[in-house]
Amino acid sequence: MIHFRFPFASRAQKSLCLSFALVLSCIFLAQASAQAQVDDPGEVVKVNTSLVQLNVGVVDGQGRAITNLSRSDFTVYEDDVLQPITNFEPATAPFSLVLLLDLSNSTRTFRDQIKMAAYRFLDALAPEDRVAVVSFSDRFKILANFTTDRRKIAKAIESAEDKGETHLYKALNFALEQLGKEGQRRKAVVVLTDGIDTEMQTQDRATAANAHTNEEAIASVKPEVSASLNTVLRAADRQGVTIYPLALPSGDPKRLSYLVPVQAAIYNSARSRMQALADRTGGRLNEIRRLEDMGRIYAEVAAELRTLYTVVYRPVNTDKPSGRWRAIRIEVSRPELIARTRTGYYGR
Repeated sequence: MIHFRFPFASRAQKSLCLSFALVLSCIFLAQASAQAQVDDPGEVVKVNTSLVQLNVGVVDGQGRAITNLSRSDFTVYEDDVLQPITNFEPATAPFSLVLLLDLSNSTRTFRDQIKMAAYRFLDALAPEDRVAVVSFSDRFKILANFTTDRRKIAKAIESAEDKGETHLYKALNFALEQLGKEGQRRKAVVVLTDGIDTEMQTQDRATAANAHTNEEAIASVKPEVSASLNTVLRAADRQGVTIYPLALPSGDPKRLSYLVPVQAAIYNSARSRMQALADRTGGRLNEIRRLEDMGRIYAEVAAELRTLYTVVYRPVNTDKPSGRWRAIRIEVSRPELIARTRTGYYGR
């Protein structure tokens, strides 16, 4: 308790001094309270709020999709440690999707086929799925932002025209940024491309420049250590986004009558990176052998999305250093069924 006395002051002076004393008392109490909070470390609580989201496909022995499972049918392990499931979405839950179209110079001769195939993809989606259409070359454009309005999406596809280099991985990063605005919805990217990213092509050519055979050239490039690829994979990990690459025939080295070593390195690395995108995110690489197959493959991808469950867990084994690989294994209660999802992620 603090006492203030003013034996020789007038009434006005006493009033002024009391006001000043009250201000000092408030400052003193505030400082004391702040110091108490600093001195008591038990009041500071750090909470790990990271969640891992998995889109999971389940099939039987004949490869037929199973879509009638419940939350209790799934068990998740991270580094062989059982993880508690915090959220579950059935296969009927809607998705937010980015339809990513490669409009670089290498696709100019078959734009009509690309558009017709994209229309078939729309037809196979569920009414509640939100779709954004993004085109890319050496730049990217949002042709339609996320919407369930199929007419608006179809109009965006119809307007898709561009030319230039292929900046695939920058476009994927852009697509993931857009999906980040869609909250906690299930998310996927379906990207139609030949996979020959211009910047990576330049790097791969320089790496394989001194190779004398196709085998030497392919071995000289390590596609999985690409910084651009791994930036995309980490961003997809954080949101639980599944990526479906649709590989155009223009990126297929088998279509070339003669393949020099540098070309072998470029084409092989491009396909390897696209395979990594699918494997790491739980998607599937679909190779388009003939242009007339594009529509069918688009429809198959849309149908597969309609068979995916979403399982979310909060890791309990949080003592591992950041940056370490964490392997994911998911099991279902019926042993004859096979569950497929992404294989893991790098901790952060």
